[in-house]
Amino acid sequence: MAPETKLQVLHALDEAATQRYHVRAVVIAGMGFFADAYDLFCVTLVTKLLGRIYYHAPGSPDPGRLPHKFELAINGVTFVGMIVGQLLFGWLGDRVGRKKFYGQTVMLMVMGSFLSGLSFGNTADGVMVTLCFFRFWLGVGIGGDYPLSATIMSEYANKKTRGSFVAAVFAMEGFGVLAGCIVTLAASATFQARYHAPPYEEDAAASTPPQADYVWRFVLMAGAIPAVFTYRWRMAMPETARYTALVARDAERAARDMSRVLEVDDIAGEPDRVESITRGSDYGVLSRRFARRHGLHLLGAAASWFVLDVVFYSQNMLQEEIFSDVNWVPEARAMSALEEAYRVSRAQAIIALCGTLPGYWFTIAFVDVVGRKAIQFLGFAMMTVFMLAVAAFYDGLTSPGRRLWLVVMYTFTFFFANFGPNSTTFIVPAEIFPAHLRTTCHGISAAAGKAGAIVGTFGFMNPSGIGVRASLFVLGASNVLGILFTCLLPEPKGRSLEEVSGDGDEHANRDDADVGDSKVLPL
Repeated sequence: MAPETKLQVLHALDEAATQRYHVRAVVIAGMGFFADAYDLFCVTLVTKLLGRIYYHAPGSPDPGRLPHKFELAINGVTFVGMIVGQLLFGWLGDRVGRKKFYGQTVMLMVMGSFLSGLSFGNTADGVMVTLCFFRFWLGVGIGGDYPLSATIMSEYANKKTRGSFVAAVFAMEGFGVLAGCIVTLAASATFQARYHAPPYEEDAAASTPPQADYVWRFVLMAGAIPAVFTYRWRMAMPETARYTALVARDAERAARDMSRVLEVDDIAGEPDRVESITRGSDYGVLSRRFARRHGLHLLGAAASWFVLDVVFYSQNMLQEEIFSDVNWVPEARAMSALEEAYRVSRAQAIIALCGTLPGYWFTIAFVDVVGRKAIQFLGFAMMTVFMLAVAAFYDGLTSPGRRLWLVVMYTFTFFFANFGPNSTTFIVPAEIFPAHLRTTCHGISAAAGKAGAIVGTFGFMNPSGIGVRASLFVLGASNVLGILFTCLLPEPKGRSLEEVSGDGDEHANRDDADVGDSKVLPL
């Protein structure tokens, strides 16, 4: 869209140099994602500890394990809560503004993580039920953060570095995962050094000291700390200029807000132009006009995210077996409860440091150079290559002397997930949809992803599963679908949000006049 056809405030945002407020916005949104990732993934580090504490059977040759139904439920209810949060806050973000509920999502995370650590009950099952209840509400807060953070950052950023800024917000997820590992390492090592618990095979009762109950509670409650610090900052942020100008239709206020936080030349409000530019932009997601303009884009964004999360969360489920096969984590009976928590978190920290974090930062460096679609294509393709290679040679790679190669190749699947679709599926939906439907469509895409996470988690937690080798063949083939769905997406690199989405394009509005709205729901 040519500069002369855009509101001055939107043109100024697109052309503004990178400034302190951009960095501040990344920190504010990114700290939310740091807390999101910590809260979401830390529970997998302590599930074995929960089994030993609450489901120990005297006389059993093996330590207690969480019943399969609760192992599924603890993960499943969080994902269901995320779907609810993504759809609800995505819709609210378009109806009442991005900022209105931005602080509330953080408070849900604070309360959810803190109360998870206080889970109580008269029986072991009762404790697990209350834990699931609190993690559902934690999931609602985490889910709401996805569409709001992505959209706020994309609407503040300039068009040249927008991808890097949104990727930097999402990259804080990697530090959140690593922080969860570090906190678990520190807590389990401290308690093990203090209480000297023996391995289970030596003394089953003493291998899980009563004080171990404090460890998992501390790990879960610590997730509230980074979230609580971002609340005040979020509440002090102004509404994004794009929402104010294009959805609330108050260009003068948008100009004032941006002049307050960004160093830009004097911007005219242009209230007389707002009506003509926004005319015809009141169609909903379930309208024929949206289907014509963006239907394939929404299908591509949602389906790509669904496939990615099926694969990504399945990888996490397979880690336990792979760590065992390469002898990173010994058999449970050969360790105490605290030593097991320590070894599991140490193994996951190595994967995070060597694969997860570098992948995120490669995306930041290259997303505005080679483009979102190229990175998403590359990520899906390389995940396919490494998964099929590991699957084909899995038996040989698990033999002594070759295990390092298995770990390296498996780590590369995480690298290309994050230097690939795990990052770009978050970035693209915040760029390609019109302002009045941007958070709604991002929420729908993210919810599709978490539906994929449920499929991946439940499918690969099945006790009668198909094994690591066959699972990797299935996941490798699934990545091919991700490549196909990526073809449906436009490339937003170097283009303004209005140019990509058609926002404020009077010619497009006139061309669509014959289509009509045909609204089913006011979405």
